[in-house]
Amino acid sequence: MKKYESDNIRNVGIFSHGGEGKTSIVEAMLFLSGENNRLGRVDDGTSLMDYEPEEVERKITISSSLACFEWGKNKFNFIDTPGDDNFIFDAKLCMRVLDAAVIVVSAVSGVKVGTEKVWQYANEFSIPVCIFINKLDRERADFERTVEDVQKNFTDTNPLVIQFPMGKEESLRGVVDLLSMKAYVYKDDGSGGFDRIDIPSEFQAEANKYREKLVEIAVEMDDEVMERYLNGDEIKEEEIEKCLKDGIWTRRIAPIMCGSAAKNIGINTLLDNIVRCFPPPTYKNEVEGLDPKTGNTLKRKIKSDEPFSAFVFKTITDPFAGKLTLFKIYSGEIHPDMTVLNVSKDEKERIGQIFFLVGKKQKSAGFASAGDIAVLSKLKDVGTGDTLCDEKNPIKYKEVSISQPVISFSLQPKAKGDEDKLNTSLARLIEEDQTIKYSRDEQTKEFILSGMGQVHIEVVVEKMKRKFGVEVDLKEPKVPYKETIKGTTKVQGKYKKQSGGKGQYGDTWLEIGPLPRGEGFEFVDKIVGGAIPRQYIPAVEKGIVEAMPQGILAGYPVTDVRVMLYDGSYHDVDSSEMAFKIAASMGFKKGLEQCNPTLLEPIMRIEVIVPDEFMGDIMGDMNSRRGKIIGVESKGSNQVVKAAVPMAEILKYAPDLRSMTGGRGSFMVEFSHYEEVPAHIAPKIIEQVKKEKEQEK
Repeated sequence: MKKYESDNIRNVGIFSHGGEGKTSIVEAMLFLSGENNRLGRVDDGTSLMDYEPEEVERKITISSSLACFEWGKNKFNFIDTPGDDNFIFDAKLCMRVLDAAVIVVSAVSGVKVGTEKVWQYANEFSIPVCIFINKLDRERADFERTVEDVQKNFTDTNPLVIQFPMGKEESLRGVVDLLSMKAYVYKDDGSGGFDRIDIPSEFQAEANKYREKLVEIAVEMDDEVMERYLNGDEIKEEEIEKCLKDGIWTRRIAPIMCGSAAKNIGINTLLDNIVRCFPPPTYKNEVEGLDPKTGNTLKRKIKSDEPFSAFVFKTITDPFAGKLTLFKIYSGEIHPDMTVLNVSKDEKERIGQIFFLVGKKQKSAGFASAGDIAVLSKLKDVGTGDTLCDEKNPIKYKEVSISQPVISFSLQPKAKGDEDKLNTSLARLIEEDQTIKYSRDEQTKEFILSGMGQVHIEVVVEKMKRKFGVEVDLKEPKVPYKETIKGTTKVQGKYKKQSGGKGQYGDTWLEIGPLPRGEGFEFVDKIVGGAIPRQYIPAVEKGIVEAMPQGILAGYPVTDVRVMLYDGSYHDVDSSEMAFKIAASMGFKKGLEQCNPTLLEPIMRIEVIVPDEFMGDIMGDMNSRRGKIIGVESKGSNQVVKAAVPMAEILKYAPDLRSMTGGRGSFMVEFSHYEEVPAHIAPKIIEQVKKEKEQEK
């Protein structure tokens, strides 16, 4: 691929709710640009972009993929992103390096939850947006209804029609472009071939109506032009286009285009209008970062003659090809054999081969310059969110905050001895997908895998098997209950053993009582007069501590207990540290039975974000889960419900919330504290534990 100046590069992402045809649009682009000699299709597994086996099987985009191709005098870096809620955060990560976004809306189903989410992402990163209404060839497709839906939902800008379809459903044959005021009539063979003609008479009135509206909105972007327009002066075509472009770049206008990816209608005009109206990487002129030493703000001009700096937005792992690092260059140039600084980890990296990607296909590149997106392989220690830069001119770019997982499963390796392989394979997959969390619960001894949904977890498990040969079973994680006491007692713990030679003797008197919730454990030494020699006191405490992980109700760890050693006795010959440790353990266990033991459960702090209309359902559901509402506050058009709820009640909250809100709700959850399990529930938990232990025997 030849060298392109920054002004001739377009970094564009395509976004939507799942199943709206994003990938099919990119496949059509690759076909039209000559990157593929046939039209790749998701349904028959021939897509260049959805190439992972898990994507082919499910017929959905799971991981964002990059397509670099040439269109006219321009280079496109087009990123195809996931729309499924399980993987949509990957789309947000990619938004960080893009200069524009195409948001796809189905002409059949209109704006959906995923559409709203990606629109919010675009707002968060302040990037220009256009709407592409797809599937106009489908039954029940309705362009005008879909436009109204878009305009109703996205009121923070002006969604403005700059194309409309000729024909509908099966009779769709082309589009009218309101910028050129020409009609594009396409061939029926899916080749994308077309005739550019004057607008047919039956569409002229509609074209005039949309064109008038376009001009009215466009001139509002420039006060001087608008004044002349209101005075009845003639406004030139180039002035209208400039106003329109200004409106798009400043996000005051979101142009609406249309077509059908399946029939390859409107895809060429989409590309042409992106070149015509969307900004190059240089439109912001400069980018902000931080001085890694002082934390002060630094700026870099998006130019090739500036010191090199780049941001890593994605990592792809492969057990055979190694790790691929996708990055956007903000300033300077990168060449093979350069040494750059990974300022995020304070490590130097030697640059090897540089290349571009078309799906999984690699295209060698001699270098890459400011504004471009490129790929490196086999870097030592570079991950998503890292900044690469010139050693002598360090700068660090802001990372994207990672969404917290919403569902967890327990992992059990199917093959004995696979624990190490499990750890290694998951570490590699986390490099690729930072929304995966993996840990070992010290209490339950389970390996816990957390992610954005059940499908997300299932895909991770499939990848582990395919890439690393590790198979696991998925189970619902155990709730880490604990035990405590509500009463106080005094108890003797005595251990005496005589077996021929030297015996064992330890005698302790303990006072056991509760501590305030969350205090853990306190040991108090009240021995006076040498009733127990000082050298044995630590053994007494150790015996109690070693007994605490196994409570008497259901075998859960004991917490929030105060133990006072106030008396005892010893034998000059037979006493030992071991004897006193055993004696203390025996006394502690006996004392627990006398102190009204009870079960504790973990309470989670949860924030549920939902549109107003779901508030009643959420509140009622939270009450049914034994949740306590802490507060409610507004956040834009949504409500945020804050509550404390037992962990046991929200292990499967993610799919339940999705079902209640049609996917429009989201939540965050974190551990808060422990509380006593209600008296009517505790016996059921204890009984269940006993049954499980019996089954294990």
